[in-house]
Amino acid sequence: MHMSLGAHLRLTKVVRRDGLGSHAPGTDGVYPDGVDRPDAAPYQPRLRWWEHGWRLVAMLMLSMMGAATTAFTLSQTGGPPGLLVLDIVVGVLGFVLVHLRRHWPLAVAASLALAGCVSASTAGPGLLAAVSLATRRRWLHLIPVGLLAIASSEVYALLVPAADPGPWWIDLATGTVFTGAALGWGMYIGSRRELMYTLQQRAERAEERQLLRAAQAKATERARIAREMHDVLAHRISQIAMQAGALTFRHDLEPDALQRGIADIREQAHRALTDLRAVLGVLRDPETGELADQPQPTFADLPRLVADCRRAGLDILLEEQVSDPVPQGLGRAVYRIVQEGITNATKHAPGAKIRVRVSGGPETGVDVTVVNPLGFASTATPGAGLGLVGLTERAQLAGGTLRADSGGGTFELHGWLPWAA
Repeated sequence: MHMSLGAHLRLTKVVRRDGLGSHAPGTDGVYPDGVDRPDAAPYQPRLRWWEHGWRLVAMLMLSMMGAATTAFTLSQTGGPPGLLVLDIVVGVLGFVLVHLRRHWPLAVAASLALAGCVSASTAGPGLLAAVSLATRRRWLHLIPVGLLAIASSEVYALLVPAADPGPWWIDLATGTVFTGAALGWGMYIGSRRELMYTLQQRAERAEERQLLRAAQAKATERARIAREMHDVLAHRISQIAMQAGALTFRHDLEPDALQRGIADIREQAHRALTDLRAVLGVLRDPETGELADQPQPTFADLPRLVADCRRAGLDILLEEQVSDPVPQGLGRAVYRIVQEGITNATKHAPGAKIRVRVSGGPETGVDVTVVNPLGFASTATPGAGLGLVGLTERAQLAGGTLRADSGGGTFELHGWLPWAA
């Protein structure tokens, strides 16, 4: 067996033990799960000084064995000594060229494989370049380089024949096995490093998606807070503003009547604070989102809402024509629509008669209508202008609709919600 093949065998053992070889997997393509295969450059390991050092020592040992074998063979066969000089010179050039294997892997591996035709000293750098190329796992590159390495070994055996050569087919089979083993080990190294890089990228992407979901959850919670705060507080504040405005223009009130008006304002302010605490408690509850001692309003609380507004001085007519008990979620949405309609009427048409009509059933859904005449002076109560926007979003999330129309001297807020809401 030719000594260059023995050097390949020893180098293969070193590779199996220490994982010799640069890293450059990265054929273009897509994995079965749709993840893009990364390019080789991003995850090639940066070699430290001691990693460069042991690779250099391993290559030197194998190349020295190849040069010694060439010298011994030439001395036995009486070959020209110039072949030994050429062998060593080409081997030194191979040591220089192998450091460029990451920039031009195919060109370097092919050149060193071709150099094996005249130099056994290139066994170390040639095998390192071959393993480095194999980590890329590109068959169009590996097959030509592997065949070239096998052919170079046979050519070298013809140029520097052994004193007692064996059958040619044994050398060919041995060279093929060792070359295939070296390339296979390089492919394993590339596959493993690419897998580790891909898993790291997936972990980073999963963390980014988790952060994005957390940010979206925060934004959704903020929108919910804004909607609940508006639905709860706007109604109370509008009543307080209306009562305070009425007291401002009443200079003929007796002290008892004035005290009652102030007491009503204080009561409304107290209810506003109570509702605010309830909303904050609902939003902070980690389990169900609702407080056990302060439940969210439902359809059953609608008459109490109208009664409170009447005590505050509003003229409201409530008509209920609902056939079955209203589900809790649907009743809460109906309550909020009626509350917002009364709040708008209080702001923009104080003193006007408000008509509230709720009708429907499981088959047709629930229709909610709040109507008040136009032409009244508005109060000075400021608003964010987001009440109807929030209610429209609430209705759409429940699968319903909400629209506001002003025509014929009236303002009408009409909503429809499916019974499944």
